[in-house]
Amino acid sequence: MQSMKTPCWFRLAFAFSLSLVVLARGADEGLVPLFNGKDLTGWVPVNVAPGTFTVRDGIIISTGKPTGVMRTERMYENFIIELEWRHLKSGGNAGLFIWGDPMTARGTPFARGIEVQILDNGYAAKGKNEWFTTHGDIFPIHGATMTPAGRVAKSGRRSFPAEDLSKSAPEWNHYRVVANNGEVRLSVNGKEVTVGKESSPRKGYLCLESEGSECHFRNIRIKELPSSNPSPEQTAKLAEGFITLYTGVDLAGWRADAAAKEHWRASDWRLECDAKAGTPPLTTEKEFGDFVLILDWLSSAKPDPAKPADVGEIALLGSLPNGLALVKLDRAQAGTWHRLQITRRGDELTVEQDGKPTGEKRRVAGLPKRGSIELRSAGEPIVFSNIFLRELK
Repeated sequence: MQSMKTPCWFRLAFAFSLSLVVLARGADEGLVPLFNGKDLTGWVPVNVAPGTFTVRDGIIISTGKPTGVMRTERMYENFIIELEWRHLKSGGNAGLFIWGDPMTARGTPFARGIEVQILDNGYAAKGKNEWFTTHGDIFPIHGATMTPAGRVAKSGRRSFPAEDLSKSAPEWNHYRVVANNGEVRLSVNGKEVTVGKESSPRKGYLCLESEGSECHFRNIRIKELPSSNPSPEQTAKLAEGFITLYTGVDLAGWRADAAAKEHWRASDWRLECDAKAGTPPLTTEKEFGDFVLILDWLSSAKPDPAKPADVGEIALLGSLPNGLALVKLDRAQAGTWHRLQITRRGDELTVEQDGKPTGEKRRVAGLPKRGSIELRSAGEPIVFSNIFLRELK
């Protein structure tokens, strides 16, 4: 009997023809490229390594490491976006975030916003549950809100797809998202399957997610729709030029000798310190003048009057031989993620934790004009993440 297997050349020709149809339809509808096919112009890495997102043969390639995001340079409000994606590994995970903040939320590698799930069918082997489907669910994260519609997760927070229409790795899939006035409608491979309503924010940045394994994106096109005048409360925060000081894959940018590497470890989006005897501090290679520094910290330390009151420090090095401690991390606040914001202007310092001032502005005599930033442990294991800095002029 003659084999019924489809020839490889036919499958390639069909895929090429489908891409041409997608491109022609996008041109007819007024969609314009959001990715130029050559480089990452128009996109900004948020909390990932320089090599996490790269371009090859007209495709954005995400290594999946570290867990994090790359965002658009500017905000979008109402729009239609189309893209093609594929995972290279069964069960691969990624996402398209819309209306997001420019910076990740406290203690997490993702920003506040609405996520459109990009998950390979291989995840089904782990069993579907009330938190995710194999692809195509829409849900708010880290302070965003949305009213689910259609097939709703048991949690009451996610919209699940009415049908599972995605193709498994390594085949390409097509997403079309219509985001208008807080409503999100997702079509998978030509058919609408998921709807979310009353989202907030409903104006913000678009992000591609890296989460664990290689994922490819191509033919990313967008058409902006008329504004529906969102309020400031319905608008994401504005990007302020922060850059990440931690790649999530190694200790690049830090003075990490053999002794430091024994105790400080890049653990995906978390920078972990075991704080064992002999643990040296971790110091930036660059020196900074005036700046705003944002970082998250977490310690599992327990109250113990026999141990120091602090579990760590943030210090500025410069002309002072032993450095100058800027902020001590209080043992009494261990057990949960905290976000520090340190602003330095000349010899004046302002410190906030979790959005609240820790005291009045204070002047520090002898503060060097420029210096490296140093992370120190105080005998207790400690974790840092989301280390961002913006230099002031």
